Amino acid sequence: MTPWPYPGWIAHRGAGKLAPENTLAAFALGARHGYRMFECDIKLSQDGVPFLMHDATLERTTSGSGICGERAWSELSQLDAGGWHSRAYAGEPLPTMENVARFCLRNGHLLNIEIKPTPGLERQTGSVVAQHAARLWHGTAVPPLLTSFEVAALESAQEAQPELPRGLLLQTPTTGWIETALRLGCVAIVCNYALWDESTVLQAKSAGMRCLSYTVNDAASVQHLLSLGTDGIITDRVDVFPPS
Repeated sequence: MTPWPYPGWIAHRGAGKLAPENTLAAFALGARHGYRMFECDIKLSQDGVPFLMHDATLERTTSGSGICGERAWSELSQLDAGGWHSRAYAGEPLPTMENVARFCLRNGHLLNIEIKPTPGLERQTGSVVAQHAARLWHGTAVPPLLTSFEVAALESAQEAQPELPRGLLLQTPTTGWIETALRLGCVAIVCNYALWDESTVLQAKSAGMRCLSYTVNDAASVQHLLSLGTDGIITDRVDVFPPS
């Protein structure tokens, strides 16, 4: 098993639900709670700019509407990505991948990038995100961990920048999950935490991969995952669980 440079606790979308997800304000709040690693979602604008956004559409977390991948960055950059959460964050902009990289590198933070393509742009998104990650983190000791539910996105990332670490995301049990992860050269499996048990942890670790869990927000689940020997916990509750 290869050395694992990442901490055991990862802040989901910056600071979970305490600040508007996938914004620099959320990253800053997560850092104030002591977190050194963050998870975020990245997709492409219509003109190919990688930026932070979870949903395929803009309505839930911005002042915009429509499909994210059908909007140019010049339009996306003007949206309010904080006012939906609370008045204190009104006017918070969508950050680009480069914005987040600068924040993390300047402050010594680590990153788990979920490649979150607009449907139909899986391969393009995987390639662009990997190329930007290789450029932005060039010469650094610990690159970002690239993860995705989309096999095509991970395949494309692997082809573009094979040296970057990758992880396969799983929501439900999938036939051949270990074989898929091995084919993709993954260093980690990132599961819905309910999928981990003694058998699945053993399978992943026997294949040389680390075991990460999302999104874990209660103490009983945390204790169960730690007892199984899993390697990383992604949480919204940055205010409850002190990072190790």
